[in-house]
Amino acid sequence: MPHLLRSLLLAGTVLTATVSAAAIDPKLTGTWSTKSNKVFTGPGFYDPVNEKMLEPSLPGISYSFTDDGFYEEAHYRAIGNPAKPQCPQGIMQFQHGTFKKASNGSLLLSPFEVDGRQLLSSPCQYDTSLYTRYKQPEMFARYEVITDPYHNVQRLNLYKFDGSPMIPMYLAFKPPQMLPTVTMNPTATATGSTQSTGSGKSKRNFEEIPWPLNHQVMSKRRAPIDADKWWWVGVGMTGLGAVGYLCF
Repeated sequence: MPHLLRSLLLAGTVLTATVSAAAIDPKLTGTWSTKSNKVFTGPGFYDPVNEKMLEPSLPGISYSFTDDGFYEEAHYRAIGNPAKPQCPQGIMQFQHGTFKKASNGSLLLSPFEVDGRQLLSSPCQYDTSLYTRYKQPEMFARYEVITDPYHNVQRLNLYKFDGSPMIPMYLAFKPPQMLPTVTMNPTATATGSTQSTGSGKSKRNFEEIPWPLNHQVMSKRRAPIDADKWWWVGVGMTGLGAVGYLCF
């Protein structure tokens, strides 16, 4: 009997933890954005049909959560370079997938395997921006939804896995503004390889695209140097030098 009682208690504990992990906090539902109020999840940040990321006017972060366990995130950051101020970087990241609240109060975010995208612009290193797939599961140690005492609006405070706080976000839309909560660009393999499929179409795991990040933090791209042109100029100058030497 004691053994049976212990088994029942253990089963009840596991069941309670499972229910707790499956519970969704309705206070999370909505689209949240940092103070710049220029970065939002949804079709205004990433266009999955045309494989295009749309640059906001200012950097910022946005997260969206649904009441049935889906999330989406949008990041746009400008990264300064103190050693070389003329060489800043810009980075845009998109992910979406599912989330759950663990029994200890943490949030576990699991992105869809092949839908994440990252666009990196580094004008001093590359002539074009680097457009790649991106996948980064996340864990927030805890969170809180409060009424901001200064702005008098709902504020979301997320704390990273190590307990350090993220930049506060404020409620922008409810219900949330999001792209479809399904895998939008499925591939034959989880890694999105470039192997051909039966339809003759393929998905690219890595590609370079024309430089789209040229607002404020980006330098203008210089026109490429025509090496042949300058070679013939050098030949001409050498010839002129030889003629001058013979005449004078």
